[in-house]
Amino acid sequence: MALSPPTLQLPTRCDVLVVGAGPAGSAAAQKLAARGLDVLLVDQHDFPRDKICGDGLIPDTHAAFRRLGVYDEVAALATPVQHVRCVGPRGGHIDIPGQLSVLPRKQLDHILVRAAQRAGAVLATPVKYEGPIEEDGRVVGARLKRAGPAGTASATHEVRARWTVLATGAVPAALMAAGLCDRHTPSGVALRGYVKHEGLVGKITQLQLVWHPRMRGGYGWIFPAPGGLFNIGAGLTGSHIKTRSGRGARDSVNLKAFFQAFCEVYAPARQLMAEGQLQGELKGAPLRCSLIGGRWSRPGLLAAGEAAGSTYAFSGEGIGKAMETGMLAAEAVLNAREAGQTQDDAQVQAHYTQGMLKLKPQFDLYETASHVNHHPWLADLVVWRGRKSPRILNRLSGVLEETQNPGRLFTVSGMTKLLFE
Repeated sequence: MALSPPTLQLPTRCDVLVVGAGPAGSAAAQKLAARGLDVLLVDQHDFPRDKICGDGLIPDTHAAFRRLGVYDEVAALATPVQHVRCVGPRGGHIDIPGQLSVLPRKQLDHILVRAAQRAGAVLATPVKYEGPIEEDGRVVGARLKRAGPAGTASATHEVRARWTVLATGAVPAALMAAGLCDRHTPSGVALRGYVKHEGLVGKITQLQLVWHPRMRGGYGWIFPAPGGLFNIGAGLTGSHIKTRSGRGARDSVNLKAFFQAFCEVYAPARQLMAEGQLQGELKGAPLRCSLIGGRWSRPGLLAAGEAAGSTYAFSGEGIGKAMETGMLAAEAVLNAREAGQTQDDAQVQAHYTQGMLKLKPQFDLYETASHVNHHPWLADLVVWRGRKSPRILNRLSGVLEETQNPGRLFTVSGMTKLLFE
């Protein structure tokens, strides 16, 4: 059920209020509603809506789709991809096999939110999160603002809930309002656009990732999307440096110039931008990575998805892990309910924290692997060795499948193995 017309009133109470209907929020809402909880899912935009993203779907994302029962629906619309192509500064490349695909977030997020609705969640849009309702230090709901009919002012509504799941993405405003924000600045930034180029369909068939000294600190990408479109962009990881105050400050990098450098050093990107038709404009967005930058919970409130930092520092991928954190939040609430301890904040928070801590080592490994973004020559080394050694190529494929440790490639012992194994 959707409450889209502003004349329809928001409910005043629910079991769980989920704020943000992206992958994390929709996954949490679906799991909770499917188990009989009264779930209100709100988002500040009507669906379908655009979301700035690379749109690449890697193996962990496909696994999450299967858990949510939407894999077939996604696969029917997505462009299947067989390899990630890693391109080093000298132009050499290696194709790493994996279960991959590309689907614009406008379509993907709509699939996920509809799945939550089918499970019984009530969707209300456009609704903006203003801040929490608190009693005795516990979050007991939220103040939400909804635009009124044309020519009328927005109205503020209070919705009370046993639990609130905050899945509002990388922009820190909601985290700050909820009292969960440890770091106001993002971990990284990215710029992307869609370009239509029928002539390159069938020629660019991989998820292409490119490193070069002129893009030190990040990388460029081209992903083949459905309908003759290509998602092209450039991302800068570690874009905000810590100051003495600990708040963080933007590094002196012009993101548009960074993207232009990508087009200058990589011929397919140059051809795509010169010959293709840009759909709309290039758009930028912040990234919150490595499960840091915000607290994961407080009594009555759980943060999930990129609000909790669910993006990988090395590659900027985060859709799969966003859904995982959303499902972890749902599991924490459901576990307490089944144990008859719905009033036990400590148990829900402990269960959620335990689940997040199990994910954290993988994020830490990707943080280590992000050294390649700052030292692009490492990409040349990996490409050179991977082309010579099937064993190294299998290890790289294992990184994609999350059966191999990405951080070990860039330790002293890992580099030694790359050189001499």
